[in-house]
Amino acid sequence: MKILITGGAGFIGSNFCHYEVENYPDDEFVCIDALTYAGNYNNIKSLESKKNFKFVKGDIRDRELVYKLFEEEKFDIVINFAAESHVDNSIKNPTIFLETNIIGTSVLMDACVKYGIKRYHQVSTDEVYGDLPLDRPDLLFTEETPIHTSSPYSSSKASADLLVGAYHRTFGLPTTISRCSNNYGPYQFPEKLIPVVFSKAMKNEKIPVYGKGENVRDWIHVYDHNVGVDMIVRHGKDGEVYNLGGHSERTNITVVKTILKQLGKSEDLIEFVTDRKGHDLRYAIDSTKVEKELGWTRKYNFEDGIKETIDWYINNQDWVNNILSDEYKNAYKNI
Repeated sequence: MKILITGGAGFIGSNFCHYEVENYPDDEFVCIDALTYAGNYNNIKSLESKKNFKFVKGDIRDRELVYKLFEEEKFDIVINFAAESHVDNSIKNPTIFLETNIIGTSVLMDACVKYGIKRYHQVSTDEVYGDLPLDRPDLLFTEETPIHTSSPYSSSKASADLLVGAYHRTFGLPTTISRCSNNYGPYQFPEKLIPVVFSKAMKNEKIPVYGKGENVRDWIHVYDHNVGVDMIVRHGKDGEVYNLGGHSERTNITVVKTILKQLGKSEDLIEFVTDRKGHDLRYAIDSTKVEKELGWTRKYNFEDGIKETIDWYINNQDWVNNILSDEYKNAYKNI
């Protein structure tokens, strides 16, 4: 099969590219990424030497480019990781989230309808469900939980999900959607919680924590997430939504303290700051459907996964510093 992976130079997408190329040597993979600030060519540079992998610099909003790519490559499967995903940025500038996450998705699906594909998969987020109360640990997001968004980011992802459902019903496009909890692991851009804590702690800088750090997130290792996406793409049922959760709920302050402890740093570095606008209280996913129907399981618990992740950052500080210095932006220019 020939598979298009969009957003493949980002955190989750690049990990997925590595997983697919390694595990499916008989398939062909084309990665497209606009290499905006969160896209890092260094993440997938080593794959360029593989015979079954090709990188294309391009924007999924560019209809002419996308159509030309589909016509030339004749894809069997399209997996859409491409997205603006940082909530704080969506509060500051919602427009780019609407353009990439909604318009970009529609361009991809128009191409899928025009040129014909066996499966379009949309990588989504549990944030489309809104949040859960802190005092009801029994409540979990299921695939039947109504969409109830809180930020421009989650609204744009929910809109894309609704479009995917509409294209499936109206045009008969074979689609699946996965909604995951908070990812962590190698290659995560240092704007998200875990790499921010690491990079600031290593410099003994103050670590900003929203509110009192009591907000709860369900953490899933990026490897487990991508195994789930792969199973859904290859074996999932057309038109279905599948939740992928880590079953590892932690408060933000607990995550911060866990990282500081592993690094041998003082908790005095923690600095509580004004809470984010519309900050969701708690995310928690019920993954029963994908576990029962497709046999998906998790390799990592949070304790082992976070230790391995921090070890990766310790051993790859050049990668982190390359981003903090903006040098990573020249990686593709220099090939």
